[in-house]
Amino acid sequence: MNSWKTIIMSDLHLGARQSQTDKILKFLKENKTNKLILNGDIIDGWALKSNGKWNKNCSKIFRKFMKMSEKGTQVVYIRGNHDDFLKDFIPFTLNNIRIVRKHIHTGVDGRKYFCFHGDVLDFVVMEARWLAKLGGWSYDFVIKLNTWYNKVRRWLKLPYHSLANTIKQSVKGAINFVADFETNAKALIIQKGYDVAVCGHVHQPKLEKEYMNSGDFCENSTCLVEDFEGNWFLKQVI
Repeated sequence: MNSWKTIIMSDLHLGARQSQTDKILKFLKENKTNKLILNGDIIDGWALKSNGKWNKNCSKIFRKFMKMSEKGTQVVYIRGNHDDFLKDFIPFTLNNIRIVRKHIHTGVDGRKYFCFHGDVLDFVVMEARWLAKLGGWSYDFVIKLNTWYNKVRRWLKLPYHSLANTIKQSVKGAINFVADFETNAKALIIQKGYDVAVCGHVHQPKLEKEYMNSGDFCENSTCLVEDFEGNWFLKQVI
């Protein structure tokens, strides 16, 4: 069992078909923490309204979060765009889980980490939700294609490879969007007077001095962890 000061996870998309619930459960079983920050898109309300399904693993994961909060772990749930069904209620506390829109984390190193999902930096999500949903359906198709692609790779005894990530990296517009997203996130923390921007949303894990992104549990299976000396790491579940 690995022990951490802080774990930051985002984009679990529980209820969506692409959610890698088995890997989420594996990570939670093998790691414990003093503080857990769930940085948005934890429950995928958009998927549950369409072709998604809340299965046993989804329930196990959420029960695990609740049990962690009952046993002393500080659990902070930050609302994203896919769990925007919570927007009329926040801030509020569910059991011992605080549900908020943003959160300031003070690191072991004394720096201020501004944790927010990142959808506020996305014009498509904020101003043209119908277009965002269209993009979501396209993404679902790519993820399904990715699932079949990796079944064939396993049959051929080849390692996992994210076809979805390769497709996104090959599209110039997607690369520019992620670059602009990171630039805007860094500009936001300067404006607000914090030290580090901590986001999810774009499903692109990153660990830099002024910008961190926990990635997702749909294609990358990554999250951020802080040890008791103040060092940060990107962890990937295989």
